[in-house]
Amino acid sequence: MSLDLIIKNATVLLNENDSPSAKAKSKKNSDGKPNLIEVTTHVGIKGGKIVQIGSENTPSAQMIDGKGLHLLPGIIDSQVHFREPGMMQKEDLQSGTLAAALGGVTSVFEMPNTNPATTTAELFADKLRRAHGRAWVNYGFYIGGSAENVDQLAELEKAPGCSGIKVFMGSSTGSLLIDDEAILEAVFRKGSRRVILHSEDEKRLRERKHLALESKDVRTHPVWRDELTALTSTQLAVRLSLETKRPIHVLHITTQEEMDFLRAQKRKTDLISVEVLPQHLTLAAPECYERLGTLAQQNPPIREQRHQDALWKAVLDGTVDVLGSDHAPHTLEE
Repeated sequence: MSLDLIIKNATVLLNENDSPSAKAKSKKNSDGKPNLIEVTTHVGIKGGKIVQIGSENTPSAQMIDGKGLHLLPGIIDSQVHFREPGMMQKEDLQSGTLAAALGGVTSVFEMPNTNPATTTAELFADKLRRAHGRAWVNYGFYIGGSAENVDQLAELEKAPGCSGIKVFMGSSTGSLLIDDEAILEAVFRKGSRRVILHSEDEKRLRERKHLALESKDVRTHPVWRDELTALTSTQLAVRLSLETKRPIHVLHITTQEEMDFLRAQKRKTDLISVEVLPQHLTLAAPECYERLGTLAQQNPPIREQRHQDALWKAVLDGTVDVLGSDHAPHTLEE
């Protein structure tokens, strides 16, 4: 076998059982068990994938000396919002993917709530055209589900480069929204690819919006978009998934109540996958709003410490499948 690249003498973290015979120093978890070891070794790459660890004797087109450096696989970020087309003063596909590459992210799945939203075959093809030759990393694009394109989704999801169908069950940035249960069920029944969900109860959001408008205090953001707003929507999504046998990926879970519910459901089915964000794992209300103001505002919101603790528990016990960034640039004026 001939390789494209060998990075030699790099420091990597490996499962203890997978370590080649190389200089190794044990790394222990908090419970004292040596799960990972730090290894100075050689990593072989072919076709963009790691195919060999431990030998530098295989023929290779290129050799890089990684002595003194740590080597990690490229990160896959499955939730990013670049702003092309329509809001390119914030970011475009070229600048967004360049920033990703500089941060060690080598693949991105991009969301459809641009302007116009990516909801047709023509608009999807346009986004692929825009990315071709300009993107610095691997990319895929979600197609947005809407009341207008329900009947086309089964065909749209087959497009090369399509990462799945994205549905906003609650309003956020952009015009995409499905807040009618019958239409949502139709989306679940049209096609087979995983449905990606922003899960908030739109009816409850509208009923409670006056709380934010009346207070004009950013600290009321998680009061308006409260735990029940998230939980009732996620319960509906899971029910429809089970009824239609359609796999779902629930984005940016923020509440203890949702995690407890999803943990129990995932024991019964493999149709559900779950994402959390670093923001919700590292910031907590009310301190983040008092310190950062509207810079801490996002949907669904950053919540109190008990929720952050529940998210960490879910990460550690395997309930959480994916960490995503929800990268979504806005200008400071906004």
